Amino acid sequence: MEGQSVEELLAKAERDEAEKLQRITVQKELELEFDLGNLLASDRNPPTGLRHAGPTQEAELRALARDNTQLLINQLWQLPTERVEEALVARLPEPSTRLPREKPVPRPRPLTRWQQFARLKGIRPKKKTNLVWDEVSGQWRRRWGYQRARDDTKEWLIEVPGNADPMEDQFAKRIQAKKERVAKNELNRLRNLARAHKMQLPSAAGMHPTGHQSKEELGRAMQVAKVSTASVGRFQERLPKEKAPRGSGKKRKFQPLFGDFAAERKSQLEMLRVMNSKKPQMDITRATNKQMREEDQEEAAKRRKMSQKGKRKGGRQGPGSKRKGGTPSQGGKRKGGLGGKMNSGPPGLSGKRKGGQHQGGKRRK
Repeated sequence: MEGQSVEELLAKAERDEAEKLQRITVQKELELEFDLGNLLASDRNPPTGLRHAGPTQEAELRALARDNTQLLINQLWQLPTERVEEALVARLPEPSTRLPREKPVPRPRPLTRWQQFARLKGIRPKKKTNLVWDEVSGQWRRRWGYQRARDDTKEWLIEVPGNADPMEDQFAKRIQAKKERVAKNELNRLRNLARAHKMQLPSAAGMHPTGHQSKEELGRAMQVAKVSTASVGRFQERLPKEKAPRGSGKKRKFQPLFGDFAAERKSQLEMLRVMNSKKPQMDITRATNKQMREEDQEEAAKRRKMSQKGKRKGGRQGPGSKRKGGTPSQGGKRKGGLGGKMNSGPPGLSGKRKGGQHQGGKRRK
C-alpha cells in the first residue's frame, strides 16, 4: 500500500508538471508575427478547428486567444529588463507596425520667450517646495495662493515710505500694483501665443506710436481689443453701422467617437447603397456648367485658329514689297534714283505715285 501510494504521488506530480509546461509551451504550425513595440501578435494559422467546433466554439476561441497571449508573454520575457522602484520592467523596442490615427499627431508646444532665453544661457529650472515656514503664524503654509505664507494682503497696518506722499492710500496702491502685474502677465501670455501662431498683432497699446494710423490699422486694433475678453468677443456690442468681422473663422465640429451608432450605421448603409447602385448619382447643375464650359472653350479655340489663318494670308507680300536694300527695279525704296524720292530732277520722275507703271517705289495691290 505504501509503495502504491508513493507511485501515485509521483505520477500526480509528473502530471502537474506536464500541465504547467503545457500552459507555458504552445505549439503552432506557423510562427506568429510579433510587434513587441505595440504588444501585437498576428496569427496566420487557419482556424480549422473552429469550423467543426459546434457548441464548443466559444471555448475554442478562448483557448486560441489564451495560447496566442502566452506566446506574446514568452517573447516579452526574452527582452532586456531593468528594475525601477522595486519593479521589474522590460524595455520595449520601437514599434514596426504603423497604426492609423483619426487625427494628426499633436505638434510640440513652441517655447516661450523666457524658455528660449533660458536654453540659450543654460539656465535650468529649480524646483521649489510647495510648503514654507511662516514665522508669523508659526505653521507650514503654501508658498503661493490662498492662505499662503507671509500674505501681505492680511496686514492691517502698512508703513509709509519716507519718500512717499503721507496722504496717499498705501492699501489702494498695493492693490493697483497687483492689478498691473496681473495685466502684464496676461499681455506676455498673449504675446507668446501670437508668436507661437506666427501672427502679426498691433503694439501693446493697440496702435503704433507714430500717431498716424490708417483705417485698416484702427480696425485691426479695435478687433483685437474686442476679442481680448474671456468670451473672445462673443458678447461684445457692435456699433450701429459696424460690419461683421471677416476671417474670424468657424469652429470645426467633429462627430463623437462613441455614442450615436444609429447615425453611423445609417451613413455607412447610404454609402454602400450609392456604391452598389447601377445608376450613379449625377449633379445636373454641375454637369450643365461643365458642358457649357467645354463648348465655350471649343468656340474660343476655333476663333483663335481662324484669326491665325487670317494673319498668315495678310502677311504674304509680292515681289514689290518694302525692302531696306536691293535695286530699284525690285521695288526697293531709296533716296534718289528713278521712281524714288529725289531732291532734284524732272517732276515726272520724282515723288511717290499711286498706281501706274513706274520703277521702284510702293505698289498698291
